[in-house]
Amino acid sequence: MKDTTELLKILTLEDVGDNNFSGVSKDIGSPNVFGGQVLAQALNAAYRTIDNNRVLHSLHSYFLEAGNLELPIIYNVQTIRDGGSFSTRRVTAHQNDKTIFILACSFHKKEDGYEHQMPIKKDLKQPEDLLSWTDMLDQFGDFLPKKMKAFLSVERPIDFKPVQVVNPFDQKDLPPVVDVWFKLKGEPQDLTLALKQQILTYISDYNILTACLYPNASKAHFGNTQMASLDHSMWFYRDFDYTDWMLFSVESPNSFGARGFACGNIYTRDGKLVASVAQEGLMRPRKE
Repeated sequence: MKDTTELLKILTLEDVGDNNFSGVSKDIGSPNVFGGQVLAQALNAAYRTIDNNRVLHSLHSYFLEAGNLELPIIYNVQTIRDGGSFSTRRVTAHQNDKTIFILACSFHKKEDGYEHQMPIKKDLKQPEDLLSWTDMLDQFGDFLPKKMKAFLSVERPIDFKPVQVVNPFDQKDLPPVVDVWFKLKGEPQDLTLALKQQILTYISDYNILTACLYPNASKAHFGNTQMASLDHSMWFYRDFDYTDWMLFSVESPNSFGARGFACGNIYTRDGKLVASVAQEGLMRPRKE
């Protein structure tokens, strides 16, 4: 995928009847289906059953089995409730009669209320002063570990610019914090709020577990650690657009027992808090 148009083609499912929707997968450099893709496709399926103009405000999900890149994924949507203010949906994803993923999500009618938000971090480097993943590949590709080079070589519809650039050969423990600017490639115009939320859900599964690795970076890295998303939750607050860079600011409060937990906030560049994310992931040291 090279731009937003191609991403939307992957996220927009085929209606195969009886609240069932079919999706295909795209390789992003890992052997299994990318968790963010399954999240966003399941959300696309749920939104297709909402006809009362309600807007997603939260989702909670579990990854049960690794997805096969070669097989279609069938998403079944159950209407749990359509109340006076909220609508709830449950989505189950299947491959070959095996359940690989479940999602519960809630949609809210537009209402006025009180407002506050946590501010964006101050004094962060701006995107213009940072290297993107593509820049890193171009400048340092010959010196990067083989797996990292292969991952960065995959064409993506998003540009990522990490604020903290870590030397993979400088093995030292780091604070459990990751700040990444991101921007869609192409011209993302006339996107509905539903589509913007689906794209943001896709993006939210990138970078988040990195914060769990950093406190043990003297001995742990992606090459010697089996990592996978176990669950994923999001809360959506405000409308936004993708015309400028956005910030995903992540921290990891804990890792223990071969699992790591991370949470973060997503901001527009001018500091508007758009969404919050929480995820626990597998962090299993690989045996020699």
